[in-house]
Amino acid sequence: MNLNEIKNLIDMLDGTDIIEFNVEDENNKVKIKRGYQSLDSIQHKIVNKEKESELENDNDDMEEIVAPMVGTFYRAPAPDADSFVEIGDIIKPGDTLCIIEAMKLMNEIEAETKGKITEVLVDNAEAVEYGQPLFRLELL
Repeated sequence: MNLNEIKNLIDMLDGTDIIEFNVEDENNKVKIKRGYQSLDSIQHKIVNKEKESELENDNDDMEEIVAPMVGTFYRAPAPDADSFVEIGDIIKPGDTLCIIEAMKLMNEIEAETKGKITEVLVDNAEAVEYGQPLFRLELL
């Protein structure tokens, strides 16, 4: 494959969504890859990975309680009742944290570990997805 043929390949790929192209014949192998990563971009990714690693290490005593199903999140058993838990409350396994209504069924979500509620991540009567964080707690 000569230089003109390679230039023609590059021109043909221009204006397409193709970012990588490989072509091979009996004597040559050409790989065309569009785009590049600047040094700043690479350093930014490295710094972010280091920050994520530090956060994981710092948060060993933290846990998120996530929605076990899709539904509507309720903080209290009734609109005029007090919330099951508030920020600062100490919870233990079996304590009711909230209700998730799914298909007209009210499902009480219970704590599985002992801890202190540090954040409520969802507003009352808000739709939640499976696996969505609901509460953050400090393990005790």
